[in-house]
Amino acid sequence: MTWTTRIDEVVSEQHLLKHPFYTAWTEGKLTVPALRGYAAQYYKHVAAFPRYLSAIHAQTPDLETRQYLLENLIDEERGAENHPELWLRFAEGIGTTREAVRGAAPLSETSACDVTYREIASARGPLVGLAALYAYESMVPAVSESKIEGLKLHYGIDDPETLRFFSVHLEVDQWHAEVARRLLEQAPASEQDASVAAAGEALGALNGLLDGVVDAYCPEVAA
Repeated sequence: MTWTTRIDEVVSEQHLLKHPFYTAWTEGKLTVPALRGYAAQYYKHVAAFPRYLSAIHAQTPDLETRQYLLENLIDEERGAENHPELWLRFAEGIGTTREAVRGAAPLSETSACDVTYREIASARGPLVGLAALYAYESMVPAVSESKIEGLKLHYGIDDPETLRFFSVHLEVDQWHAEVARRLLEQAPASEQDASVAAAGEALGALNGLLDGVVDAYCPEVAA
């Protein structure tokens, strides 16, 4: 058993698929307006994520880890198929507009999530930042698969372009998580407790973002 199983335990405890919002998505209990509100709020995280990667990359002395972060960043931002663009296509596919998504004011919980990720990425050292990214990206394939199934089954959405953000992440984040875990295995014991703590904070911030979405757009699904 390796030390990164401690992060996996944190992920299991705070997995986003356990959140009432995603449970309601899986069961088809969300209204379309609630999905649109979510799309606008979560876009803030999607759009900011490359900057978290950049902050960690800039601090990382190890070449192999920098190369991994660079590949991850390229996946996020390169060309017309960049991930914020794919998210905007999802938003359009559920009936809102790019302008509405980009112009939506962040909820306080959305802003707090950004503050948490920026602080972890820029102020706690590259290994701790990498651990937070690993905790998030290790969940994404399962979350993406669940979202696709829910959209198809309950909302009649099966357009490939609308689903592309999620279908892309079924593959790329599985690879991202596998490589990040291998790199984290090299972390010295002195970095491990801080890394586990940061993973928990990062996932707590994302769950907090979803709490804000529920309060604002679908309080009826709250546990």
